[in-house]
Amino acid sequence: MAEFPPVPLTLEGSHVLHQFFRFDWKAWRATSSADRDRIASEATAALQRLERTVAGSPIQSALFSELGHKGDLILVHFRDSLEQLNQIELDLAQTAFYDFLTPVHSYVSIVELGLYESTRKTYEAAAAKGFEQHSPDWNAEVEASLKRGTEAMKPRLFPAVPDTKYLCFYPMDRKRGEKVNWYMVPFLDRQRMMHEHGMIGRRYGDRVRQIITGSIGYDDWEWGVDLFSDDPVVFKKLIYEMRFDEVSAIYALFGQFFIAIRLPIDKLGAWLAGKL
Repeated sequence: MAEFPPVPLTLEGSHVLHQFFRFDWKAWRATSSADRDRIASEATAALQRLERTVAGSPIQSALFSELGHKGDLILVHFRDSLEQLNQIELDLAQTAFYDFLTPVHSYVSIVELGLYESTRKTYEAAAAKGFEQHSPDWNAEVEASLKRGTEAMKPRLFPAVPDTKYLCFYPMDRKRGEKVNWYMVPFLDRQRMMHEHGMIGRRYGDRVRQIITGSIGYDDWEWGVDLFSDDPVVFKKLIYEMRFDEVSAIYALFGQFFIAIRLPIDKLGAWLAGKL
């Protein structure tokens, strides 16, 4: 394995956009009641069109009321392409509601499944057939493996926004400093650590839905992590336990954490009146 490529294979699915906004409450209160009603109604209709592409289809956009000083609203979108995500931004910008929003943060990424276990098996199979690394035959073997994986993992690669009450989002990196560098660790060691890391998440699988998105080349961090649950305390317990895991304790760097409560789009008018 030491002679195989060090990069684990990955599967990619939905493109993801997180939008974080501050709401201008002062300007909203200064707006006439009739205009507020009209703007709220138009915004609700616009967001409902984004929520589902077809009536009864999976939820692809969701609205959240954010806690803390970092912002007021979070929108999370899952789409098949960057063009579709960009169109969402343009559509929202055309609404009168957008005049009351100030973007304070955003995150662009793509749903990613890391394949440490499958990578090893794929590379070993290609080597056993005598294929030279990165030769046409080697590449075909890898592509066939990725195609099978994509078909098997479609529900995870192209997820709906989970129907849970709470959201926790944070970006993260792997350390690559002078003394500790994840990207210089031998493949087998990384594989072992990621397996142990994943086992912790599995123990919480009945209480939290985790969606990992890759953002290398897309945004400032390397991965984005979305946690969805009906019990926000689970976020603390899961992340705290993972801090004791080798891969996190030694190699992880974390960005800001954002926590929010699901805001059903038909309740936006109530939220604008100060009611959750």
